[in-house]
Amino acid sequence: MSNAIFHVPVAKNEPVKGYAPGSPERESLLRKYREMYEQEPIDVPMYIGGKEVRTEQKQAMTAPHEHAKVLGHFNMGDASNVRSAIDCAMAAREKWSALPWEERAAIFLKAADLLAGPFRDKMNASTMLAQSKNVFQAEIDAACELIDFFRFNVQYMTQIYKEQPESLPGMWNRLEYRPLEGFVFAITPFNFTSIAANLCAAPAMMGNVVVWKPAESQVYSAQVIMELFKAAGVPDGVINMITVDGPVAGEVIFSDKNFAGLHFTGSTAVFKNLWKQIGNNLDHFRTYPRIVGETGGKDFIMVHCSIESLCSFEHLA
Repeated sequence: MSNAIFHVPVAKNEPVKGYAPGSPERESLLRKYREMYEQEPIDVPMYIGGKEVRTEQKQAMTAPHEHAKVLGHFNMGDASNVRSAIDCAMAAREKWSALPWEERAAIFLKAADLLAGPFRDKMNASTMLAQSKNVFQAEIDAACELIDFFRFNVQYMTQIYKEQPESLPGMWNRLEYRPLEGFVFAITPFNFTSIAANLCAAPAMMGNVVVWKPAESQVYSAQVIMELFKAAGVPDGVINMITVDGPVAGEVIFSDKNFAGLHFTGSTAVFKNLWKQIGNNLDHFRTYPRIVGETGGKDFIMVHCSIESLCSFEHLA
């Protein structure tokens, strides 16, 4: 894990310094957790073209482990906000896509360093508060894995750009990589802060512009992600965060000729529906949209009859 403050144990019951009661790293995080828990409820805006956009429609953000605790509210948008996010993304596209890839890489490497340093406690604490992760779970997700995503992606980008076709004597075969001719729509899940950030950061690193719709139950840490992007130097309009009902967002985005890609993690049913919408609109798009999706499955659950209240099929039915 990249410069991890807290280390994953390699053997059962092995003491881990970063998680030991009283360790400076753990105490620092818990102080930030208490500070954010006790602060006044926050108001999370949408981030469109570098501007903070607020509406009259507020949605409460509560702690899953303490439903009565209102951490703050986020602003629900409508179709006009989606339209604005697309316009801002397309306005930023030409300059961002023309930026040398080394400069784009430098921005996300800086994001990794900031997350490993001053943003670490806040990112972890927001994940603990609004996604009910403990210290260990938040650290390996919101900090370690996301730092790795940023740094590994730069390495992968470097490898991709190095790949060139072979050339025979007297000829030169050359492959040029360029961003998609439009914008990418990123839809991210509630359960991993790192995936939420990576699904919008990875396309942006490759020179694309992004409209990002986080899960409503992940908006608290999504705000910290946007703060991290800004501090690292991601230009306004490159990544735009909207909080809009899915069908409302889809109706605007999948009817826009500049829609060029979907980056998705979520349920199988939602992904199938999105794919169908995209397919039905193929004649309208400027190019064939790229579709990248990761979906979940369902596990079986074993209930042992030693649990007295659940020991009969009649009760389970």
